[in-house]
Amino acid sequence: MIFKPTIWVKNVLRIDRKLLYKAKIKGLILDLDNTLSMDGSPALEMGVEQWLNDMRKLGVKMMIVSNNTTKRVAPLAGQLGIDFIAFGCKPLPFGVAKAARRLKLPKSQIAIVGDQIFTDVMSGNIYGIKTILVEPFYLETSKLFRLKRRVEGALFNREFKRN
Repeated sequence: MIFKPTIWVKNVLRIDRKLLYKAKIKGLILDLDNTLSMDGSPALEMGVEQWLNDMRKLGVKMMIVSNNTTKRVAPLAGQLGIDFIAFGCKPLPFGVAKAARRLKLPKSQIAIVGDQIFTDVMSGNIYGIKTILVEPFYLETSKLFRLKRRVEGALFNREFKRN
């Protein structure tokens, strides 16, 4: 199913060596807003920088793919030393495909990590890679996000089991 994640976890901090080993993942395509930082925030959420360092120590290759602007993505990506693609056009797979090529790994070893079913999960499933759905650190307050979360919850809440 195009909307169903391969894996569902509380947040990125729950992605660890055991999960990666079990799923045979060696590369992560990371969403930015509500996955690594609060939507629009210039700072990472608590624990994310250490988690990224832990992933590096494990040899995990990483890229950020965001639908946001270069102005939004570049400062955080630069601070972290992670390559990025802005205007990723998710749920279309173009940005994800470009990131996967840069990771130079087979599709079977790559997962996209993000907080939205209708962008992150769909783009990964369309492209044919594993998908890891995380819950946002904070729920957004805009009407559009509240509507998307309600639809996601109504359609998928009973179907998914979070790790």
